[in-house]
Amino acid sequence: MAKSETVGEHLRRHGISRRAFLKFCAATASAMALPPGAGRAIAETLAKQQRPNVIWLSFQECTGCTESLTRSYAPTIEKLIFDVISLDYHETLMAASGEAAEAAREAIIKDNPGKYVVMIDGSVPVEGGYATIGGKSMLDICKHTVENAAAVVCVGTCSSFGGIPYANPNPTGAKSISMLMDEGRVPRKPLINVSGCPPIPVVITGVVVHYLSYGVPELDHVGRPKAFFGQTIHDRCYRRPFYDQGKFAKTFDDEGARNGWCLFELGCKGPTTYNACATTKWNDGTSFPIESGHGCLGCSEPNFWDKGSFYAPLATTESGGLYGLGAAAAAGVAVGVGAAVVSRNHQKKLQEGK
Repeated sequence: MAKSETVGEHLRRHGISRRAFLKFCAATASAMALPPGAGRAIAETLAKQQRPNVIWLSFQECTGCTESLTRSYAPTIEKLIFDVISLDYHETLMAASGEAAEAAREAIIKDNPGKYVVMIDGSVPVEGGYATIGGKSMLDICKHTVENAAAVVCVGTCSSFGGIPYANPNPTGAKSISMLMDEGRVPRKPLINVSGCPPIPVVITGVVVHYLSYGVPELDHVGRPKAFFGQTIHDRCYRRPFYDQGKFAKTFDDEGARNGWCLFELGCKGPTTYNACATTKWNDGTSFPIESGHGCLGCSEPNFWDKGSFYAPLATTESGGLYGLGAAAAAGVAVGVGAAVVSRNHQKKLQEGK
């Protein structure tokens, strides 16, 4: 591909119709809850841009975020990679390996300073001796790659907030990208956190396309796009009416569970978890954990692994906690408005692990 080729030129060269491209952009706009007409605006903006080079770095992770990305359905992974961006470095998906792979990354950095986007999954170990690639520490690779990047997208809770590697006792000294930027160990760049363990596929691809079309989206206080992380799962959960009525499953196989009652008393963290699971869902919009009968684990929140049992109600697991919410749950109908207010008031404390 010539360096001056735009997305529109690339689409025409590969025989992709304008209608198909508009459909792709409309799906993205819908996923981001953008206003009517935004799909066409995205198409016009993208068509004029050069396909951006993207470097995907994998550090302390389980490859679940990549697995999630490859299951995106709107926009699909093949459309994202081959039509809109140029994913030039991804250890799992690229054909090259070893020295050839590292040379490709270096070439992107050298030839496109200030223009490429870095996507990162996994936290970064800072203690000596852990996790090297090609004889270089993950911290050095991160610092070097981010230094000349246009922006950084953290994919998953590990790169966004530290995730499971950051959990106690954290033997590797794992840290998130924002922590490293705050400490001055990694150059500060525009940063978007797409948390989740793993993140929802459509959220990953939607955020990338939004960035390319409009720049960094509106973010919440921990750097997540409000379009996807602006409401709690509890706010939009289809089981919410049962919560408001004070109807709670007591075990995973009792009559309440079979009737779809609220899973709050079985440890559901939906009231304190901000994500789009209840609306966007997973597997082509088929379902999400609560709909499948299991409570939310709160995996898109900071320190979710160290907040106590996944199967104990919030009032007994959060040390600054949601006793007001637990009491309201027992009261039944009065919970409707009060619970949501309490959960929002305590959200920041919970995310800070207080």
